[in-house]
Amino acid sequence: MDWRDTGILLTVRRHGEAAAIIDVFTESHGRHAGVVPGGAGRRLSPLLQPGAQLDVSWRARLEDHIGTYTVEPQRSRAAAALSGRLALAGLNAVTALLAFTLPEREVHPALYARTEPLLDLLGNDDLWPLAYLRWELALLEELGFGLDLTACAVTGATEGLAYVSPRTGRAVSRAGAGDWADRLLPLPPILRGEGDAGDAEIAEAFRTTGHFLEHRVAPALGNKPLPEARARFVDLFSRRSARS
Repeated sequence: MDWRDTGILLTVRRHGEAAAIIDVFTESHGRHAGVVPGGAGRRLSPLLQPGAQLDVSWRARLEDHIGTYTVEPQRSRAAAALSGRLALAGLNAVTALLAFTLPEREVHPALYARTEPLLDLLGNDDLWPLAYLRWELALLEELGFGLDLTACAVTGATEGLAYVSPRTGRAVSRAGAGDWADRLLPLPPILRGEGDAGDAEIAEAFRTTGHFLEHRVAPALGNKPLPEARARFVDLFSRRSARS
């Protein structure tokens, strides 16, 4: 069994004295692990950094074996990731969430198509937070937990939408919320793709997407805790928004 693909390096761990096991989110084969002979060595280890874009060739005797990778770096994102704390935290959040949520070897071409350009924005701190928010919405959709923000779940109205039901992920209008408003999640306009969002509005939107990642996605994956990398990124960004 063998194939060749392009992908984003998610995780690296040492295997034996000189090899490494890498987890790559590939365009046509999903999240896929494999052994890189010499991957922990002096030549390859600097190139095998999370977020790197790789050309990978995978080979195994049987399809269900872990197999081995031959890797050719296409581009590194290390310089962009190290350009600032927000960029590094953002990269860590993306790679951690992909490694956490995606079943191994399950193909997600639409999500891949959104992830590669998102990572190419690393270092652009003005554009990154909104792009990342839209990526989280796409991730929820891909996992079967997409939000329905088109009309009020209570009244059917399409105007005055201000909340999201934490149970159903559907929009709720101010009129429909009534006495339950304080139990609902915020629905800032940017979640519906409306207007130019400031940092404070994006930070508010992260509260809503974070709820569904933590209380819907994580339980569906066996109640494993959501990766801390996501919370670190949101906290860092929220502190920036509070200063602005």
